[in-house]
Amino acid sequence: MSASDDKPLTVRCQCGNVSFPTPTAKPISLYHCHCTECQKQTGSAFGTSAIYKAEGLFPLAPDLAAKLKLYSRYSAEKGRSLDCYFCPECGSRMFHRIIDGDGTPRSTVSIKGGCIEGLDWSGAFHIFMRSAVMKIPAEWEQYEALPPWMNMDKAR
Repeated sequence: MSASDDKPLTVRCQCGNVSFPTPTAKPISLYHCHCTECQKQTGSAFGTSAIYKAEGLFPLAPDLAAKLKLYSRYSAEKGRSLDCYFCPECGSRMFHRIIDGDGTPRSTVSIKGGCIEGLDWSGAFHIFMRSAVMKIPAEWEQYEALPPWMNMDKAR
């Protein structure tokens, strides 16, 4: 790994009002989600999530928190909520974090891939293909729902 490979990347919204470094240089995981919630959130065929440890981003620095707006989406079916942070100027969703039913935030955060400058997109996989509105080449890693090893119902 070269010196430049271990530096955090810059996350920036469309208008440039909000920017911050990623918690680490590389995400833990990177995927394209084709679920209907991600389609609605992005206004597109899928959303891209780069998963990082929340440590290093949370607790939010006061200057960053002051620039963000929060939309919290509760799911009675799942018994948890999703805290979604976005730029109030341009509306770009920047990241979100699962909050378990007991109020405990997960130890990871999903930063929106399109906001990360210089992100290496190789190795990304596709989830919730059962809701896909476009075809993905068969040789690309993909799952009808969540991969068996990716249980979103359990705290991490």
